[in-house]
Amino acid sequence: MMNRLKDATSPYLLQHADNPVDWHPWGEEAFAEARRRDVPLLISVGYSACHWCHVMAHESFEDAGTARLMNEHFVNIKVDREERPDVDAVYMGATQAMTHQGGWPMTVFATPEGHPFYCGTYFPRPHFQRLLTEVHNVWTGDRDSVLKQGAKVVEALNSQTTLPSGAVPGEETLELAVRNLRESYDPVNGGFGGAPKFPPSMVLEFLLRSGEREMSGKTLGSMARGGMYDQLGGGFARYSVDAEWVVPHFEKMLYDNALLLRVYTHWWKTGGGDLARRVALETADWLLREMRTTEGGFASALDADSEGVEGKFYVWTPEELREVLGEDDGRWAGGLFDVTGTFEHGTSVLQLPRDPEDPERYASVRERLLAARGRRVRPGRDDKVVASWNGLVIAALAETGVVFERPDLVAAASAAAELLAGIHMADGRLLRTSRDGHAGTNAGVLEDYANLAEGLIALYGVTGEARWLRLAGSLLEVLLDRFADGAGGFYDTADDAERLFQRPQDPTDNATPSGQFAAAGALLSYGALTGSARHREAAYAALGTVSVLSRGHARFAGWGLAVARAALNGPVEVAVVGPPDDPRTAALHREALLADVPGLVVALGAGDSAARGAAGDPLVHGGEVFPALLEGRGTVGDAPAAYVCRGFTCRMPVTTVDALKAELAAG
Repeated sequence: MMNRLKDATSPYLLQHADNPVDWHPWGEEAFAEARRRDVPLLISVGYSACHWCHVMAHESFEDAGTARLMNEHFVNIKVDREERPDVDAVYMGATQAMTHQGGWPMTVFATPEGHPFYCGTYFPRPHFQRLLTEVHNVWTGDRDSVLKQGAKVVEALNSQTTLPSGAVPGEETLELAVRNLRESYDPVNGGFGGAPKFPPSMVLEFLLRSGEREMSGKTLGSMARGGMYDQLGGGFARYSVDAEWVVPHFEKMLYDNALLLRVYTHWWKTGGGDLARRVALETADWLLREMRTTEGGFASALDADSEGVEGKFYVWTPEELREVLGEDDGRWAGGLFDVTGTFEHGTSVLQLPRDPEDPERYASVRERLLAARGRRVRPGRDDKVVASWNGLVIAALAETGVVFERPDLVAAASAAAELLAGIHMADGRLLRTSRDGHAGTNAGVLEDYANLAEGLIALYGVTGEARWLRLAGSLLEVLLDRFADGAGGFYDTADDAERLFQRPQDPTDNATPSGQFAAAGALLSYGALTGSARHREAAYAALGTVSVLSRGHARFAGWGLAVARAALNGPVEVAVVGPPDDPRTAALHREALLADVPGLVVALGAGDSAARGAAGDPLVHGGEVFPALLEGRGTVGDAPAAYVCRGFTCRMPVTTVDALKAELAAG
């Protein structure tokens, strides 16, 4: 049996390379083999940090008897959903249509043409073995019904229309969305709906931008004090299995922490206080300490399991606390962190329901517990670099770094951008993943282009390096040319991408902003900086579905609502000009970036736009100033100046931090 996964760039595929299952990676070779053997495809989709993916692997894919059934009767394909979100999307759509639920591992039986005819998620081994035999019997004994079922599923999925576009959302629509969110809001615990609870990052961004403090503050505070937040090491787990944010599903995903880092930084700007600051900085430090790769990018995830046990790395017993801390500090820590058997087998997930009365003792206890935990067997790390999620990290680290005066965070954002620009770009197109400094072969999808453009625009605003804005512009050109659907929205894959049985297009948020809403945000910001009507109008068109979703499904349109709030606000544009080494320039620049203004964009220049930008980049191209927001903006005498504008119509320049603060507060 060939080991076809041994050279994979995906850590998830490599986890399965030595299975007795004769796995194929996704590709034409597998489809051709199914046609040659006249057998169905068995497509198994998961990701490296997925707990139940590991369970099914141990139970079934490492079992010789199960593998024999799979190899005899099927061509088996293993897919990393994080490398191939397009493949995952179309088969998840089929799974949800057939079973009214979805999740991972996803198990799909399909014809040799790839048409799904039976779908599910996790199957225990005895059930899975029976299913393998039954599907084989139906394939060999009643082929026509199987083919008809596959054709019917494909026809039904392809007949689904996209959400109708409405008008560009106005104030009434956004107020309606807030009311809709309040209907599912949990006033006791924060968050929306019941268990399990996922971090509603995009919704919280919208609420903060809208000046809503109750739902956003309660949710952010409850998540930060519960067990979903790692009270020792920083960073958030994927979700809480209960409604109280106590017990997490322990995997830590890069995208969650990037989004939450940005939200907690924005919460601090709007009055979140010491808790917001602490959680933002601890999460940023965790990203740099545990998720940064040797090449300067950021790894995708940390596993939920260590030593084959879910959560073992993170949980504690009272006895373990006393062993590490001594009797007195151990008992004190047990009360502080609510170590009362909140998890399994008498263990507890650490929570911090209240701030410690003795900060110095707390700092000592936390440091000693973190050191002791560091001697445990660590969860595995999926170290592939995903363009989209690194774009989210770049934006978050850049903004957090400037807000809290942490230049190391800005430097880390810049290093990640260098990596993406250096190895993820090929012939003007974006590649989705890399590992160990080598790019994969999977083409970037809509979210890759949009989220990376968003990150680069944020990085430009912080550093003033115009090359990041130019690269964002080139990504957005590809996005407009290759992903547009002709009706104001965007497909999730390019027009020249691999053809699946359906071209995926989902305008709703999931764990990350939908590609369409992410595109709208990046297009809006780029248009505000450059004056491009094409980009601004494309952003408005992409926001059309927000009006439809806000009526009853606002939880799935959080990022679109946040971008719509920015669009209604202008967005506000600030041009800061002055010598880059002048502390007065730096003070004006930081004050602009500290502003609590939805969707604000900041351009930074030296004041002599025909010469150099703040970081030494040439700003003039083809006789035009880039970005155009800097055109005609100069210093006031020898004083650096800031211009507050909307639609490139600017007020009089100001030269002091207090005056700029007043201008921004005036709206």
